[in-house]
Amino acid sequence: MIELYYWTTPNGHKITMFLEEAGLPYRIHPVHIGKGEQFAPEFLSVAPNNKIPAIVDTAPADGGEPVPLFESGAILLYLADKLGRFIPQDLRGRQACVQWLFWQMAGLGPMAGQNHHFVQYAPERIPYAMDRYVKETSRLYAVLDKQLAGREYIVGEYSIADIACYPWIVPYAAQQQDMADFPNLARWFEAVRDRPATQRAYARAEEINPRAKPISEEEKKLLFGQDANTVRR
Repeated sequence: MIELYYWTTPNGHKITMFLEEAGLPYRIHPVHIGKGEQFAPEFLSVAPNNKIPAIVDTAPADGGEPVPLFESGAILLYLADKLGRFIPQDLRGRQACVQWLFWQMAGLGPMAGQNHHFVQYAPERIPYAMDRYVKETSRLYAVLDKQLAGREYIVGEYSIADIACYPWIVPYAAQQQDMADFPNLARWFEAVRDRPATQRAYARAEEINPRAKPISEEEKKLLFGQDANTVRR
């Protein structure tokens, strides 16, 4: 059983997508980040960075004690290795998959996240910041579009690289991106969107956080006002 600490964000969707694809039994523990539930001691014992997602694998491959993990990329890599699925098993294929996973973790996710912040949530509109991150998001879309030329999925076969990237492309309109500019990416996006496991994962999100409301001012203060004292308290 995988105990999944989750909220309905792109990083959270990665893990439900994988678990639905794999058919692994899992139980969701909702962590409403807008209400501060990420600071609960139970959650922090698994995820000291107070960010979702996190998991506890109660049946690890070595038969030992449960394995706790935080960071979505680390979780995807762990689960793929646990099953020997959704990651190529040959040396070169594996490294290609891992590098695109790291590309998402270090590039697409953080840059699109800053796009979201300055375009949608910042208390003042800062044209330089908005332009900076919208353009960088566009550049990253183009990198992925180029990689997908002549490939069904990012490294050929469907993998954790696709699972990691897809949720960050879902809000393309809010990121001020036109999918018509990226035909290979658009074709890939539709293919991943139409996978039954993807649809099941997003249905779980709707069950947990139906009709997600805009972030309130109080939630913005909680989510965007953290500093060292948040960790020390």
